[in-house]
Amino acid sequence: MGDRKAEHTASQTELQEIASKISDLNKWRNVFSFHSSEISNSTHQQGDGSTGSGVPGAREPSGLQPPVPLPRSAIPEPLLISPDTGGRPISLEMAMELRKLLFGNVFQLFSCEWAKACFRFREPYSDLAYALETGKGGARAILMAVQAYIIKYLLFIRTTEYSHLERLCRVSRQEQGEALAAALADTLWAAGQGGRASICLITAAIHVVPSSDYKADNFTERIHLFEFSEKAAAQEFILGHINCFKDEQSHGVILFLYSLLFSRTLERVQEDLDSTAAPLLKCSFGNITCTQVCPRLRTPCLPIWLCSITGKYSVLFGTDSQILSDWKRERVFHLYFYNGQLEQTKTAHLTIDTHSHHWEEDQSEDPSSPGKRHLSVEMAIRTKWTGATVSWNGTDPFF
Repeated sequence: MGDRKAEHTASQTELQEIASKISDLNKWRNVFSFHSSEISNSTHQQGDGSTGSGVPGAREPSGLQPPVPLPRSAIPEPLLISPDTGGRPISLEMAMELRKLLFGNVFQLFSCEWAKACFRFREPYSDLAYALETGKGGARAILMAVQAYIIKYLLFIRTTEYSHLERLCRVSRQEQGEALAAALADTLWAAGQGGRASICLITAAIHVVPSSDYKADNFTERIHLFEFSEKAAAQEFILGHINCFKDEQSHGVILFLYSLLFSRTLERVQEDLDSTAAPLLKCSFGNITCTQVCPRLRTPCLPIWLCSITGKYSVLFGTDSQILSDWKRERVFHLYFYNGQLEQTKTAHLTIDTHSHHWEEDQSEDPSSPGKRHLSVEMAIRTKWTGATVSWNGTDPFF
């Protein structure tokens, strides 16, 4: 009888313990349900109130495990500016509109190749001291466009004691930064129609909290915008923060692209794109597909051409500013070619003869023979100077 009573007492004790645990479980379930969170079987954890970026979606009750800290930026601290610098932080609406303009949706992110792209020069005081490294991927188009502005500044705007191609080889590291600042400011000012420029830099603080309607990249959410109504002031500001565009891990090309869009204004960019009903960037293995330019752009004010040859961007330029305005100079003249690739260690020097057509003399030659096959860069030159011959002056032809 005593044994049965002991067993009954033990059973009641176990039932009470189980009931107590169930009560605790229900209490915690209600707490977490109120906060739109979930609880694990054995440990009280933070609810799934974020989009995977580490930013908590709701404040946890007192006494529970603290929220996961905000993710640290992958950008080194020297490249991050203080919020006290001025400007204004990006908003969620701006970030979403920016993403839609670029990709057509708010969930697509830049590839690793884009994230690594920056404005990195070749060695100063070298044959390619003026040149940017472009690598591969879609950012190459932007880099080569800025390269054209850099050449314009170094050849035709700044004053130096050197002449012709030597001007581009005698560039110091300081002058590289100055040329880049001038090129970026010139481009942004043009995008702002000669009246404004916006410059984007990165802060350590996150200004945009991710939501279910926006996928964070831990970069765009840290953008700070600076507005300028004078080109000289914008150029000086860029020069003062030039490392934010040219250092590794700076996301320099994306920063410039954002600055370009905000300088143009997102509304005006949308108007520009309405005729195509397509996003600005076509996501295909990180590449950008660009349109062919109209014929009038083959004759710019200065002899600098941004070329897309066999789908690869490059720059063709001359050092004589009068080539395109004096027909006498177009009989025999010199052009220079840079394709941005590390394999090119010296600027290609091309001599153009617009009156010698020996390549067309033998009409009986098989069109598929080696003598009839011509490099793409030569054919591109002939879209401007029909029938011209191109000499590579000892350089092994490429492109």
